[in-house]
Amino acid sequence: MVNNTSNSLIDLLGQEYCDVISGTAQMLHGLTKQEAQQLASQKVDFFSDDYSGRIEALTDKIGEQVMEPFDNDNVGASLDGYNKVTNTDASPIGCIGPYRVGENGKLYLAAKSEHYHISVGHNFPGYKLINNARSLGIPNATHNNTRGYITRKLEQKLICAVNDVDECSRDMDGVLTSQQPKVLNRVLNIETGSLACEAGIKMMLTRFYRQDNLTKPSVHKGKVPVFFVIADSGGGKEANYHGTTITAQTLRGLWPDLYQANEDNDIYKIVSVAINDIADFEAKIKQYNTGKYKTAGFLHEIVLMNFGGVLLNKDYLQQAYELCAAYDTPTFCDEIQSCMWYPGMFLFKIYGIKPDFVILGKGFSGGEYPASKVVTTFEMDSMGQFGALVTNGQQELASLSYLITMKFFEENAMPIQKLGNYIENLLQQLNDKHHKAIDKIEGKGHLLAIHFNTLKYAGEFAKRVNAMCIDISAQTYKTNCPPAALIKLPVIMSESLMDAMVAKFDAAITQIESEQ
Repeated sequence: MVNNTSNSLIDLLGQEYCDVISGTAQMLHGLTKQEAQQLASQKVDFFSDDYSGRIEALTDKIGEQVMEPFDNDNVGASLDGYNKVTNTDASPIGCIGPYRVGENGKLYLAAKSEHYHISVGHNFPGYKLINNARSLGIPNATHNNTRGYITRKLEQKLICAVNDVDECSRDMDGVLTSQQPKVLNRVLNIETGSLACEAGIKMMLTRFYRQDNLTKPSVHKGKVPVFFVIADSGGGKEANYHGTTITAQTLRGLWPDLYQANEDNDIYKIVSVAINDIADFEAKIKQYNTGKYKTAGFLHEIVLMNFGGVLLNKDYLQQAYELCAAYDTPTFCDEIQSCMWYPGMFLFKIYGIKPDFVILGKGFSGGEYPASKVVTTFEMDSMGQFGALVTNGQQELASLSYLITMKFFEENAMPIQKLGNYIENLLQQLNDKHHKAIDKIEGKGHLLAIHFNTLKYAGEFAKRVNAMCIDISAQTYKTNCPPAALIKLPVIMSESLMDAMVAKFDAAITQIESEQ
């Protein structure tokens, strides 16, 4: 079980800033001095015994009718593709922690963290500080050239976190001003993960193409940029996922006609590298740094949650990074899905690798705001303000949500690791018991996948578990992907709640086996 921590706005933002904000709250909003100071100094419990007790008390009610159904004829007005997969029975009408009450009145367990957003669950008590900030008149909306104090403070805190330096030390100043390669000391504030990935891709492309007519010729002008991405099990591109912009989608095989036109005209090329196969990586990086080609970047996740939760090996990534350094190839670690689920908040740090780009989001803002970041180096800082301009990327309250989540994770690094190990062990026991149905368990910590021996098993398992009101998804729709069922649990889930969930998994598999 994770531990409680209590913090105020003063704790997170500092006395000096809160004094100024309290003054403006009195002048602009009519608060008394006492009211303003109380909002700034109020300690908020992030995970009290009462809150955790409410979550535990609901464990036995998963899948049960806990409210009257909310019957309505509101069908919205979405696209056909969305309408076909919409399940309004499970649409939220109330939430707490890892739970959601659907419109059908049943209690659901968000075993995928609402598609990787709610790292600390729904209605996390720590986010009450956002309400206090709003009551003091702290705005959310700012713009790129008026980045607020909270956003600037967050930028520095992120740089300290990725470099393991203290915010108040001289080391921080040295990191912030460093022009050395591989020193992450730049933060680009973007709204969504897709746009953050696109910004990183564009920075890599500036080494080949000018951003505008005023820019000097690019260092690799005339060469064809080659992007390395992780291959699926058939050697194709379906295993990688770096957002929904056109460029990123071509990386994974979408827009095939458009991409082919780009490749035919030597605009850019995409090469897939085999999973955990360093010999394949070495051969290809040699091949595509000769003649007209030059490697533009190696883009990867560490846990491939869009490809059966497959985990890249530490040794493989470390060796691949060494080859990238030798061939002047930028490295791009996409942590949109994995950040905030591991001690230290970043999985790349556990792996001991030094990317040129780290893309982060989702878990940091806990589902409160769309807020993603590109963390990069002096060397890769190659675009002007309008190269990746996002009007709402600098939101102050979104930045505050980051600081709140980061504080909670800093206080709970070891409990989070313990819980991640616990769910891994539980699923491994499930594997041992049902080895005829399950091939193996993949992933790391809270990001896990059950690989079944057949597509039929995986699909039937997902169907039955979803019917129990437990959110999982089965990746049975990709040709060259293992038949997998995915989970990604909020870190606030206790061992007892994990026990209850896996017991339901066990019951579903046992039932399927009895029917074979």
